[in-house]
Order: sequence, then structure tokens, then C-alpha cells
Amino acid sequence: MTRLDKLRTEMIDKGLDALLVTSPYNLRYVSNFTGTTGLAVITLKKAYFVTDFRYTQQAAKQAQGFEIVQNFGSIYDEVSRIVTKDNLNTLGFEENFITFRIFELLKEMIPCELIPVAGLIEELREVKDENEIATIRKACEIADSAFKFILGEIKTGMTEIEVANKLDFHMRSLGATGVSFDTIVASGVRSAMPHGVASEKRIEMGDMITLDFGCYYQGYVSDMTRTFAIGDPGQKLKDIHQLVLDAQLMVNEAAKPGITGVELDAVARNYFAKYGYADAFGHSTGHGIGLEVHEGPNVSRLAEKAFVPGNVITNEPGLYFPDLGGVRIEDDLVITETGNEVLVHSPKELIIL
Repeated sequence: MTRLDKLRTEMIDKGLDALLVTSPYNLRYVSNFTGTTGLAVITLKKAYFVTDFRYTQQAAKQAQGFEIVQNFGSIYDEVSRIVTKDNLNTLGFEENFITFRIFELLKEMIPCELIPVAGLIEELREVKDENEIATIRKACEIADSAFKFILGEIKTGMTEIEVANKLDFHMRSLGATGVSFDTIVASGVRSAMPHGVASEKRIEMGDMITLDFGCYYQGYVSDMTRTFAIGDPGQKLKDIHQLVLDAQLMVNEAAKPGITGVELDAVARNYFAKYGYADAFGHSTGHGIGLEVHEGPNVSRLAEKAFVPGNVITNEPGLYFPDLGGVRIEDDLVITETGNEVLVHSPKELIIL
């Protein structure tokens, strides 16, 4: 069953004659279009891709199975013509990606009932096919190679930004098209900041350093974290690193079809609580990745959905102590029929440079 077939099944369940797709990530998922301007109108029988003169040739090559419609005025004029021509009674729109101003415009222009929907395509995206998994695997390989590279480059006196730039440019040299997010380089006491984006702080002897980074490869992301040290960080942080590693390995072992995000999150959370560190772990254990670096399914105290084969998730427990430092270790996993495959292979034991 194709992606459009699966989407149409969901549309029928929602009572939709058609769906207006405007999210760039969802648009890429259903049409393979990688440009920056366009939308899709998907009916139960046809699929239209609307874009302007700059992208019609690109859309014709990428959006196989779509009728390409060029807009000369407002792109929503073409949506209105499609609705009229195909005699559509209901048109779903992605409520999270249509502003109130555009919604008001659509109410004036579109001659049918407008129905807000959320999550139709996002839920389909949660289960990756073999091609998607292979692409994510390659993005993880690039991240692994970049970590090995940066371990040979990082020195005391370098700023966190210098480290991040070296890491980012190296991933591009290996085929990445960009970074998954602003690279986190958090050293010394800054490692207690879970999202300590690289700063002007200089690397010092004895610093614990957390690197959280990833790349885009052919539209899909990787997302990994490793924590290591330059010089001896002290016994307290070494003990914390071991606790985080233990919890992370336990989550890797437990991840399989049928377990819920709540249950998997509790594996790490309960382990930390056992040692009195429940309050030092304030974020979720993981999240889905794919076309976006944060998508479903999640691994958290609120994630009731059970995992199924094809889900790709992160496993990233951490402990953080202000004025001391912190540790986070993160892998990317794909849920398989019998358990999971770890896609990140960089060493996780504490490295002291």
C-alpha cells in the first residue's frame, strides 16, 4: 500500500473528500517534493501539486503520480478551482500549519466545508519503511564518523563554538546537507545544561564535555549524544557517567514492540530514583526522529502509545547537577519485530582524553 493509499484510508475515516497539505515535512513525505514553495490537494481519487513557475519542473520530476498545477496568482486560487472542478464537499486542512489569517482567507475562497485535522500524516510518518531506515542509518554513520573525528581535534583552549564548527563542517564533508539542530557543546559546569548550545566558553582541563549533535542526510536526521572528559573530571562525575550509561543500556535492552513510551521511560527514571537522583533527570527519555528531529512516537511519562516495528526513537537519559556538571548518552534505535537495532555505534564508556 502506498503512502497516498494509507492516507486516503485515514481520510475516509475522518469523512474527508480531500486534504490540503501545507506542512513542508508532510508535503515531502507524501510527494517527495524538496522545494520551498508548494502545497498538495489530495482527494480520494486524485492528487494535485500546486506550485509556481520556479518549481514546476522540479515538482514534475519529484511528485510522481501528482497532477502539477501552476499558480499565477494566489496559490489558494488553484485550491478553490480544484474544489469546484472535483465537486468536493469537505476539505481537511492541517490546523497546526495554517495561520488564522490564512484560515479566514480560505473560508472566503473555498466553496466547501473546511475541517481542521491534526496528525493524519504525522502518524503515518511514525512507521518508517526500509528506505527511510536505510537513510537514517547513513545519517547515523556520518554522526559516528564525526564523533571519532572530533575526539582527535578537541583540545584545551578551544571554544565550544570552535568545536561545534569543526564537527558540523566535517559532517558536511561526509555528505550531510546540514545539521539536525544547533550543535550542543556543553563543557565543565555548563554540561549541567541539557540544551547548552555551544558558547564562547573555552575547554579546560578536567572538563566533562557533552556533545549532542546530528545531521540531515537526504532529508532524514540523526541525533546522538556522548559525554567524555579532557583530563580527570573527578570521581563524582565519573560515577554519574556510569549511572547514566547503566540506565541507557537498560533502555536499549528493553525497547521492543508492545512496550509503551511510558513504560520505556520508566526504565531509566526508576533506575535513577533508586539512587536518589529522580530530580536530576528532568526531561523525557527519548523521542521519534525522521524527517524532523522531534516527531512521534515519544518516550516519556505521557507517551501511552505502544511501539511497533518501524518506529525510530532516541534513547537519551541524563543526570544534571548545577555548579558541578552533567552527563547524557544518546543512541538512535529502530524498533524491529524482535526488539531493536541500535543505529549509533560510537563508544559510550567514559573516554578521558
